Amino acid sequence: MNKKCRIILYVLSIVMVAGCIAAVARTKGSTPEVKVPGEEPAAVVSGEDTEHAGADSGADRAPAREENETAVETTEAEERTEAAEVAEEAEAGGQAEADGSTTILFTGDVLFANAFKAGYDADGIKGVVAPELLEELRAADILMVNNEFPFSDRGTPMADKQFTFRCSPGYVKALNEMGVDVVSLANNHTLDYGREALSDTFAALDGAGILYGGAGDSAERAKQVQVIEVHGKKYGFIAVSRVVPTADWKVENAVPGLFSCYDTTALVEVIKEARETCDYVAVYPHWGVEYQAYPEANQTQIAKACIDAGADVVVGSHTHCLQGVSYIDGKPVFYSLGNFIFGQSIDRSAMLEVTIDAAGRASYRFVPVYAAGGVTYPAEGGQAESVLNYLDGISEAAVASDGTVTED
Repeated sequence: MNKKCRIILYVLSIVMVAGCIAAVARTKGSTPEVKVPGEEPAAVVSGEDTEHAGADSGADRAPAREENETAVETTEAEERTEAAEVAEEAEAGGQAEADGSTTILFTGDVLFANAFKAGYDADGIKGVVAPELLEELRAADILMVNNEFPFSDRGTPMADKQFTFRCSPGYVKALNEMGVDVVSLANNHTLDYGREALSDTFAALDGAGILYGGAGDSAERAKQVQVIEVHGKKYGFIAVSRVVPTADWKVENAVPGLFSCYDTTALVEVIKEARETCDYVAVYPHWGVEYQAYPEANQTQIAKACIDAGADVVVGSHTHCLQGVSYIDGKPVFYSLGNFIFGQSIDRSAMLEVTIDAAGRASYRFVPVYAAGGVTYPAEGGQAESVLNYLDGISEAAVASDGTVTED
């Protein structure tokens, strides 16, 4: 009998010990979810939690705990998603570094006006550029756009000018969110609101860490080559305009002002100087006739002067429509990329993707885009095919079905 009692007690003791171990394990596992009033880290407390901090009844605390657990789960899911995105970007960057290639994207005209503000205020940058296109912009090593307005709340509109544009400096963050590295200010709207507004533009871009060319508070600054180094190679960007409303917009006549190329002498000198220090030189001229599909004689003349001076590529803006591509002595000239962010609708446009391999060989590809409801999207399927066929038809160069551009 004593033996049976000992066995029973022994078994009971084992069961009790096991129960204690399980209880401890459960307690440890649930510790992050325990909400002790006054002990929760401030970083985890939401506004809703703070409002209910004085509730003491168990009925009030239980729902709060469920909400907090959901919040924790959501936060963890977001962190996992974010980590995955970072890992993907790192992997993509690692692959780019592995083969030593550099990707440069150029877009056409960018205007932050009514349609932009409505979309951005409602949904941030995704209310202006579709997420899938935004991903492509950010993935580029260098992104350059034509900034077709000043960042300012000051100044008065130029008298007798049909269209005048400006945008509050705070919206410069949208360029950062797009991944823009350098902009052209050499265009016919930069001084729409006078020199104070242009000075504000310089300050806004400097504050955002974005390079700008084609305008400055001195002739030297307006003509300055903007240099970006990637994978040990230097890429130089020169912005210039042949569309200037009045002579006093030219930096030689008043400051701040624009770098112009009605006479290409100064432009040629700047390109030659850039050629001495840069591995790749891009010239971004504002030129041509609005809504005209084919370049003017002055455009081809300026393009030839640029290539002769040592430019590797010429990418134009201003016409608000696509123009074709030609090659001069083996170097491409993209006469206009049309609009990129500009009002509610853009029927057809394109970005230019330049890929430069480790050996310095450059390849070129159009990326068709369009805009609807103030949002710019990548064109796909038949719509993309239509844009590329159109470009092939108006170009001396060949544009393939995948957007690749070749001399013939």
